[in-house]
Amino acid sequence: MMADGSNGPGSVKDMILVPGVITLAVTILRLAGELNGWSPLLFNSEAGGGGAIVGITWLVPIFGVHFALKLARSGRAPESAGRALAYAAGGLAAAVAIIIGGGSLVGENYPVAMLVPAAAGIAGMSIACRGWCALGRVLFYYALAARIPVILITLPAVLGDWGTHYDAAPPGFPEMSALGKFFWSGVVPQMTIWVGYTMVVGALFGGIALVVTGRRRSG
Repeated sequence: MMADGSNGPGSVKDMILVPGVITLAVTILRLAGELNGWSPLLFNSEAGGGGAIVGITWLVPIFGVHFALKLARSGRAPESAGRALAYAAGGLAAAVAIIIGGGSLVGENYPVAMLVPAAAGIAGMSIACRGWCALGRVLFYYALAARIPVILITLPAVLGDWGTHYDAAPPGFPEMSALGKFFWSGVVPQMTIWVGYTMVVGALFGGIALVVTGRRRSG
C-alpha cells in the first residue's frame, strides 16, 4: 500500500494534479468573463462573486467525492465511514456557530469583521478532517492549489482596479491602501475562509460518498 507521501503513484501530488489544473482553468475563465463583461449570471463581478455559475467553489463537492473514492479504492479509507462523516458535520456546525455568534458581536466593523469567518474557517477545518486524516491532507493541498492562484490574481486586480469580484470590497469596507485591501479582502479570506470551506465541504461530501458506497478500511 502506498503511504500518504508526496511522491509516487497515489501520492497527494498525483491526486490533486488534474483537479488543480481544472480548477486553475475555471479561475482563468472566470477572470476572462468578468474582464470582458460576459453574462453576470455566469461571471458576477460583485463582491464575493454573487453565486456566479462559473466559479471554483462548485468544484469542491465534486472533488471531495472524487478524492474520497480514490483514497478508498487505494486502501486508505477510514475505519469508520460514519465517524468520518460525523467529524465533517461537526466541523461545519462549529464554523456556522462561530459565524452566527461572532457576527452578532462584531457586526460589519471591517476589517475586524473578517476575523470571524476566518476563525470559523480555521475551526471548521481543524475538526472536519479528524475522522479521515488522509482525505484532510489531500483537501488541504488541493485548497492551496486552488486558492493561491486567486491570491496572485487579486494583487494586480486591486492595484489596477480591474472591476472584478477579485478586487471588489464588501459593503462597509473602510478606505485603506491597496496593499491593505489586498491583505484583508484577498489573503486573509482565501487562506482561512476558503481553505476552510474546501476542507469542510470536501470532507462532508467525501464522507457522504463513503457512507453511500459502504467503503471502509478492511480489517
